[in-house]
Amino acid sequence: QVQLVESGGGLVQAGGSLTLACVASGRIFSIYTVDWYRQTPGKQRELVAEIQIGGSTNYADAVKGRFTIFEDNAKNTVYLQMNNLKPEDTAVYSCSARIDHGKGSEVYWGQGTSVTVSS
Repeated sequence: QVQLVESGGGLVQAGGSLTLACVASGRIFSIYTVDWYRQTPGKQRELVAEIQIGGSTNYADAVKGRFTIFEDNAKNTVYLQMNNLKPEDTAVYSCSARIDHGKGSEVYWGQGTSVTVSS
């Protein structure tokens, strides 16, 4: 059984920073990719950043230059560092990961963490 848990959300003023964490636990043989998404009411879920573990990263245009996704393999954790936050970054942020649990790989989702940026 594999679980993903996000943390690090909160309330911050525009221009501030937050770092979100996505921690994977359970029966994990390998983590292949981790994505961070965000969603606000009435809008489609938006891919914010993705990382191929040990490889490349990609970012949505709206966050390039402000957000950084990085991994800590020893802790099965992927972080999303968010700088120069804007009110339009307000959303619930969720991570998903493709994980090999020993009998194949599946995509798992966390519950999400809320980020509110005040102007």
